[in-house]
Amino acid sequence: MKQTKWKKYVVYIAFSLFIIVFIPTIVVNFSKENGEYKERNITEETENKVEDEPSFFVQVEREATGEIETIPIEEYVISVVAAEMPADFNVEALKAQAVAARTYVVQQMIQQGEDTVMTDTTAHQVYKNREELKEHFGGSYEEKMNKIEQAVMATAGEVITYNNEPITPTFFSMSNGYTEAAKNYWGNDLPYLQIVESKWEESLPNFTEQKVFTIEEMNNALQLNHNGGEIPIYVKRTESNRVETLKIGEVAFSGKEIREKLQLRSNDFSVKQKGDHFIFTTKGFGHGVGMSQYGANFMAEEGKNYKDILAYYYKDVHIEALQDTAPSLVSN
Repeated sequence: MKQTKWKKYVVYIAFSLFIIVFIPTIVVNFSKENGEYKERNITEETENKVEDEPSFFVQVEREATGEIETIPIEEYVISVVAAEMPADFNVEALKAQAVAARTYVVQQMIQQGEDTVMTDTTAHQVYKNREELKEHFGGSYEEKMNKIEQAVMATAGEVITYNNEPITPTFFSMSNGYTEAAKNYWGNDLPYLQIVESKWEESLPNFTEQKVFTIEEMNNALQLNHNGGEIPIYVKRTESNRVETLKIGEVAFSGKEIREKLQLRSNDFSVKQKGDHFIFTTKGFGHGVGMSQYGANFMAEEGKNYKDILAYYYKDVHIEALQDTAPSLVSN
């Protein structure tokens, strides 16, 4: 009986050691194989991949301080995508934004020289550094940055070209149902920035917005001199249904001027006068030229990849490698 009892103790101790030592190892290995370990180390992997990609530095002047930050190109793109597009968008939309952001700065540096200094505002592209993004994203910083980093590095070194040259890849938030041709907004005709249908955004809850102005506010913003009463209003629209010309009384403005002077969400608007007030109702959000970010997300949700999205919003373009398109930048 004592020998049998002793054997039971040995078996019990051996089984306990197995539970304590081997089971945690199995769990850790299982976690690694299921991608959790990889996700926790995505920043390190991103940094390693950045070093392997053709690279150069971007100079960014910070509006708040006037200081200039010098950032590796892919790190710059990561920060721009994080600042310019909602992180909860489909990863294929984030990839499309990454290629557009990279193309924009490459095109600027080719045109204006490698010492070009970018702003951190919509004058160029919105940029926030890592510390600012931590504050912006709060507790979801790591999750959102992991997703954005993966999207950027999946497209690392890729730019959009037309006739073998980087394009001006303008983008905006939300279409009014169509994108706008560059010639209708800025006056210069670019063959890849033409009108395309983009109806997905019409289902969004914030597709329309109203702003109300008094006659005094209109006079101040537009340098008019109306004292009241019914004022004749005439609207001429472009093919994309945005306002080409708005005539208030005898004074004419472009839709772009009205949007900027009155800080409207878009240049697709209608105007109604009620007594001494003017009601502007806008559709969409942004200038409307190039890629609609919300449209890109809808396309991605329907199964389109980032190359499909870019080919849809930018006509007759190609995706090319940075070292082939801008060898002078990556060779320094």
